[in-house]
Amino acid sequence: MGKTVLITGASSGLGYEFVKLFSKDNYHLILVARNLKRLEEIKIEFPSTKITIISKDLTAPNAVKELYEKIKAQKFNVDVLVNNAGFGLLGEFDKLDLKRQLNMIQLNISVLTELTHYVLQEMKSRKDGKIMNVASVASFEPGPLMAVYYATKAYVLSFSEALVEELKGSGITITTLCPGPTSTNFGKVASADKSKMFSRAMAADVATKIGYHALMKNKRVVIPGASNKAMVYLVKFMPRSLVTKVVKYISQQ
Repeated sequence: MGKTVLITGASSGLGYEFVKLFSKDNYHLILVARNLKRLEEIKIEFPSTKITIISKDLTAPNAVKELYEKIKAQKFNVDVLVNNAGFGLLGEFDKLDLKRQLNMIQLNISVLTELTHYVLQEMKSRKDGKIMNVASVASFEPGPLMAVYYATKAYVLSFSEALVEELKGSGITITTLCPGPTSTNFGKVASADKSKMFSRAMAADVATKIGYHALMKNKRVVIPGASNKAMVYLVKFMPRSLVTKVVKYISQQ
């Protein structure tokens, strides 16, 4: 029997592109998203791939535990976990809806952490497994006008890199994908699609292919695109006050 991958946020964007890539390599796909109709369409689109779909709002109380228990009840082992679910919001912190921002923290941080905890214990018992956590170039800097989103992605990168060190010699690898602005629904959901940062967005399939190959090669952190790599490098040497000014500028409509 082939290996199984669990992908959150699988109905669109990077998640959907990962579906294509894992399907080509004959994985059993467990796809999780809120949009059941879209998940059913994806299952029909890949008739030769074994796909299990689970419609779930992962921000709901006990949702992650229920998801994992459902997977185990079906006797599936998760060989690869792709923590892709997440979203952002553009605007001044005090003017954005607080509930949506707290939901963002829940999805981008808490859900990712809890699901990683469950799956990691399973992987350690087998001494084998791969986890990809989708972060962002936003992980490397503060983000005025997207303050909470940038902070959540900083958590994802820090958390993931810490696990890399903890898991050395365990047979389990953690890869953090840090794309820049990408052509997905993310920008529209965040109301940032008309901002300067999205004027040269990378194609989603390009970003995911780079991330996929890095995952398979057990890379620690991958930043798709030369310009994104250069930006992350330069940030290390720039005063933090200047970094925040630059990020605020490119975030404006």
